[in-house]
Amino acid sequence: MNERITREEGRGVSAEEVAFDAQGLVPCVVQDASTGEVLTVAYMNAEALERTRATGEIHLFSRSRGELWHKGETSGNVQRVRAMRLDCDGDALVALVDPAGPACHTGERTCLHHGDTEPVPAEALAALERTIAERRRGGEDGRSYTHDLLADPPLLGAKVREEAEEVTRAAAEESDARVAEEAADVLYHLAVLMAAPGLSLADALAELNARRR
Repeated sequence: MNERITREEGRGVSAEEVAFDAQGLVPCVVQDASTGEVLTVAYMNAEALERTRATGEIHLFSRSRGELWHKGETSGNVQRVRAMRLDCDGDALVALVDPAGPACHTGERTCLHHGDTEPVPAEALAALERTIAERRRGGEDGRSYTHDLLADPPLLGAKVREEAEEVTRAAAEESDARVAEEAADVLYHLAVLMAAPGLSLADALAELNARRR
């Protein structure tokens, strides 16, 4: 279950803790709570932060318009807050959110879509899951290896077992490069297995976090 930050719960970061700049602003990095991807870098003032705490949805301050901004108010692409974090100097925020749609007004998933956009290792699983979701919806003309696996649960289960056996054999007998290749096969097939009933790898990661408590 996704938890929201609310004033009543007393969770998150209060305006009293923040070292706002001379303009009364603090930068806020908005990050997807499930994938770790950075969606937006924007600003909050004290009112935006308190509105965020009160509603559980991101509110920002638009420097160009000089006004408070409820993310997704017009588009519907709201960002529901899972956690707020404050840096050691108190002058920067991170908001971990569940986005309801693209973060950028252009329709891109993230506002940071210029420059070096090839996925780095930390982004690989999120990119893979989006590809699997597209195949599940019938993208790429509706036929692909992923589509075939999703349509055949016994085959998918067999492939997960097969790939798990292959990575353990590689670890015992083969090079590090082969272990990495076989581990990638396991992760791919596991991601498809999770997607079949509508789950994601984030569900498994949440279970791991729960076990640390």
